Amino acid sequence: MKKSLVIIAIAFSIISCNKKAEVATTKTAYVDTSKLMMESTEAKDIEAKYKAKSEEMGKELELEIAKFKAEAGSFQKNAQMNGQAWAQQKGAELQKREQQLQYAQQSIAQQLQQESGVEIDSVVSSVKKFIKSYGKEKGYAYIYGTGDAASVLYAEDKYDITNEIIKLLNDKYKSSKSEVKTETKAIEKKK
Repeated sequence: MKKSLVIIAIAFSIISCNKKAEVATTKTAYVDTSKLMMESTEAKDIEAKYKAKSEEMGKELELEIAKFKAEAGSFQKNAQMNGQAWAQQKGAELQKREQQLQYAQQSIAQQLQQESGVEIDSVVSSVKKFIKSYGKEKGYAYIYGTGDAASVLYAEDKYDITNEIIKLLNDKYKSSKSEVKTETKAIEKKK
């Protein structure tokens, strides 16, 4: 009976030692997701694209707003000369036009937000896939994310692989862009 208890105790200690050794060799790291998205060339390109698109779409609207402001300024001068009935009618027209301009601004903002959101979601998805394959390739048991939606409250800096991931993602993005340019040039030469 004593021998079997000793054997069981030894077995438990061996198993627990193996578990401790396994835990000690578990490879972990973390990525600062906020920094990753801010320094990602692809995300920067998308941001620049939609900033330019916003400015382009905003120029047309700015012209309409300038016309509206000019009309509103002349309305105040002409209201006294043309009488109360004219002022009420013109005032209602100006109010309606102001609402239309506000709706147009909101519509443009929503459209751009939706379009850029789809592209950013695509980038986030590809980054997650990249980190997953990177983790498998490098033998990590866990790669945690920090940043806006932090899932790690503390980690030593030596486990931070953010800069390595950013460099690899940016290199991958640059090479894919150059491949597209090469293919485009080849197609143009055929024409």
